[in-house]
Amino acid sequence: MSALEPRDDTDLPPLAAQSPATVVPEAPAGGVLGRGYRALSIGIVSVVFLIAFEATAVGTAMPVAARDLHGIGLYAFAFSAYFTTSLFAMVLSGQWADRRGPLGPLAAGMSAFVLGLLLCGTAGSMWVFVAGRAVQGLGGGLVIVALYVVIGRAYPERLQPSILAAFAASWVVPSVVGPLAAGTVTEHLGWRWVFVGIPVLVVFPLALALPQIRQRASGSADPEAAAAPYDRRRIRLALGISLGAALLQYAGQELNWFALIPAVAGFALLVPAVRGLLPPGTVRAARGLPAVVLLRGVAAGSFIAAESFVPLMLVTQRGLSPTMAGFSLAAGGGTWALGSYIQSRPRLEPYRGRLMVGGMLLVAAAIAAAPSVLIEAVPVWTVAVAWAFGCLGMGVVMASTSVLLLKLSAPEEAGANSAALQISDGLSNVLLLAAGGAAFAALGGGTLGAVHDVAASSDATGSHPAAFAAVFLPMALVALVGAWVSSRVRAKS
Repeated sequence: MSALEPRDDTDLPPLAAQSPATVVPEAPAGGVLGRGYRALSIGIVSVVFLIAFEATAVGTAMPVAARDLHGIGLYAFAFSAYFTTSLFAMVLSGQWADRRGPLGPLAAGMSAFVLGLLLCGTAGSMWVFVAGRAVQGLGGGLVIVALYVVIGRAYPERLQPSILAAFAASWVVPSVVGPLAAGTVTEHLGWRWVFVGIPVLVVFPLALALPQIRQRASGSADPEAAAAPYDRRRIRLALGISLGAALLQYAGQELNWFALIPAVAGFALLVPAVRGLLPPGTVRAARGLPAVVLLRGVAAGSFIAAESFVPLMLVTQRGLSPTMAGFSLAAGGGTWALGSYIQSRPRLEPYRGRLMVGGMLLVAAAIAAAPSVLIEAVPVWTVAVAWAFGCLGMGVVMASTSVLLLKLSAPEEAGANSAALQISDGLSNVLLLAAGGAAFAALGGGTLGAVHDVAASSDATGSHPAAFAAVFLPMALVALVGAWVSSRVRAKS
């Protein structure tokens, strides 16, 4: 399960806290699939489903794509490029939708997402592939925020929990089916079809949703907001985070003295941006809200950075097919959903802090157990079992951070604090992927031989277990730090 799943922690206030101008009249009985909302609901949930399918499928196709493009050394960059650009796009989309309505950012976002897919699918080099992932990130960031604005404007309050639940549920099936489908396509048609085939599927949901959005949620909900200027300082800070993270990622991949220049420039951009966009005390895990925001980043970053290398490890070190390597992560979709359900039980509310500590311990254990398959005697299904437990812990922790954030936020601060949670999530993904990618490349991971050659022989040039261990074990330690941060999410009484 990707940390990119849609959440109600965008740059906008929570749906229940939006201004009266955004509240639509009560709908007739029938729910989100009633006659009045059926086309809109199916359309926007289908959009989320396709984004979820692509997010889960890309990990399966990535090892083969990186091999064919001679870009194993840039493997982590292909993942983090998406997160890097989406950071900026989320902030931009929130302001754009507030002032002009969600139709513009949604249409622009889907166009960018499709363009990015086509760039990836037709790439002749790994850098072009990475650029395509960056364009996808711009589109994904614009779309996710715009969709939440649509919910706030087009659905009455009583239907909003139902459509949000449908958003979350739309990730479960792709997490199970996505790796299998992508692996089958990769093996029989080629990895490029995993990317160029999805744009065709986008037409149907957009044809359903766009006319309904134009009718129910177009334009600005507040005439004064439409005339208000964009918050240029916040946009500059978001741009600083994106550029700073990209420079650090680039420096981590180069691994030479000249890389110090982009590394210093990246830190110079990141530090003021983080200070301006995250709550004071976040970096030192101050009790209460700062610890919640930091925990979101620690959990998401460590897990996603590790998960990104699981298919590559299974394909290159144990000879699995791309289909089976991707399918090893499939059970995580169900256990993630189970973890989210467990934390929502009212009787467990007094024990939420302990649940979160336990969840992070599960995450740390899963990440630490994954590289055990580098030992030939360890069964490859060990990864599938470990990752199922890790996703259970992530389901508890990720949902709990959203719950605690709203409890610890005053109504007038909920929007900014929700944006901080999302930024922490995305930024940590980029930074920890950069660190993992640098360690992987430094220990020879970038020289891995062709995937099929490795699977068919024991040539030493294809075996770099230390490179994979250098990714997983530090991320397990980061997750252990997350267990400590979890103990600080409750403010002192």
